[in-house]
Amino acid sequence: MQIRVLGCSGSIAAGSRTTSFLLDHNILIDAGTGVGDLTLEEMVQIDHIFVTHSHLDHVLSIGLLADSVTRRRSAASMPPVIVHALAPTIEALRTHIFNGLIWPDFTRLPSKEHPVLRFSAIEVGHVLSIGKRQIEVLSAKHTVPAVGYAVLGSQGAWVFSGDTGPNPALWERLRSLPVAALVIETAFRDDESALATISKHLCPAQLRLELAQLSQPARVYITHIKPGEVEAVMSEIGAHDSVHRIQALVSGQTMDLVD
Repeated sequence: MQIRVLGCSGSIAAGSRTTSFLLDHNILIDAGTGVGDLTLEEMVQIDHIFVTHSHLDHVLSIGLLADSVTRRRSAASMPPVIVHALAPTIEALRTHIFNGLIWPDFTRLPSKEHPVLRFSAIEVGHVLSIGKRQIEVLSAKHTVPAVGYAVLGSQGAWVFSGDTGPNPALWERLRSLPVAALVIETAFRDDESALATISKHLCPAQLRLELAQLSQPARVYITHIKPGEVEAVMSEIGAHDSVHRIQALVSGQTMDLVD
């Protein structure tokens, strides 16, 4: 199992890309600005996009990717790219992005009969089989309906929390999974804990309490840190003892896990 980090920042700046992961060669988990670093040939190979929630930093590149690959996928008679998301997330995308005002409706282009995109509703607890991959939909607690994902492997799971505040349901599920690697957000410093709470994100003190609920040691990667804040956030995280090996996620990083 290979996972390439296309973007892991909470916002944009030079060298910072928003959230997106490439699983193997044909599956995106979220589609933030990091998708733009793929070549056109790599984009054409994307068959599935798993969306955590409707916020722009996680969905911005869905429509742009569709526009880029339409001609080549149509010429090759390839099926639609399937966008997997919660029903409320799909409704938000249809209403606010693929509405003909912000962006064309690529679920009807280049034709209604042969579109380049297709939406598929998911729910927490679903396990989807995509080729040799199994992807489980996990709970997340955010300001809009949201999920996380676990890519299940024989030697352990790669888990992405998505954008989330404190979430007991996540840890209840992870206690029964062999977690090999956990990507979890920490969007704010501790002196911004009130903002983290309001926006349903994590800060280092909250992260410590969340990770304490995962007793099995795991590799933990911190994502969604704002540009310019990585050193401060990671310093606060490092001030707490942990059984886990914790490091900041880096755009361009590749994670290889045993299938």
